[in-house]
Amino acid sequence: MMIRPADEEDVAALMDLRVEAEQWLSEAGIDQWRNPQTRAPALAKWQADIAAGRTWLVEEEGRVLATITLAPPDMDFWQPEDRPEDAVYVAKLITARAAMGRRLGGQLLDWAGHQAQQERKSWVRLDCWRSNTALQSFYVREGFEHVRTEAPAHRLSGWLGQRPASVVRHPDSRLLTG
Repeated sequence: MMIRPADEEDVAALMDLRVEAEQWLSEAGIDQWRNPQTRAPALAKWQADIAAGRTWLVEEEGRVLATITLAPPDMDFWQPEDRPEDAVYVAKLITARAAMGRRLGGQLLDWAGHQAQQERKSWVRLDCWRSNTALQSFYVREGFEHVRTEAPAHRLSGWLGQRPASVVRHPDSRLLTG
């Protein structure tokens, strides 16, 4: 499968992917992204990430199956003593329900590790919602270690995880950059 940089023409497909994820999370009883009022700020942030070349997507036969953003460190969570400059930060990792069971999320994390290595960075890091224990478990299964949980009053995210950039969990199904 191929991964490519997202562009402005992909915004509608990316938002469709998010809305699908919102619905799935709601049906699963997971309290994440439930407030539709967060869509406009999320869209604005996504557009900035696309313009900066940080958002990527995987598509198959013209359909967007997944996205990942390699974001700057979120300083609400990562402290100077964490050496934030020594990591790539995964954000907005979303896979379509149509890709379920294909290990696409894990492949994207491997790809992020490769990107980190290309930039001579040691870590792949992320934060996820403090209440989404299923997602936290997924990241642990993908080789992430829980670093700590931060709980700023204005944020629902804050479970921090990292794994060495050299970790490859899905060597038989690497994404190719196109």
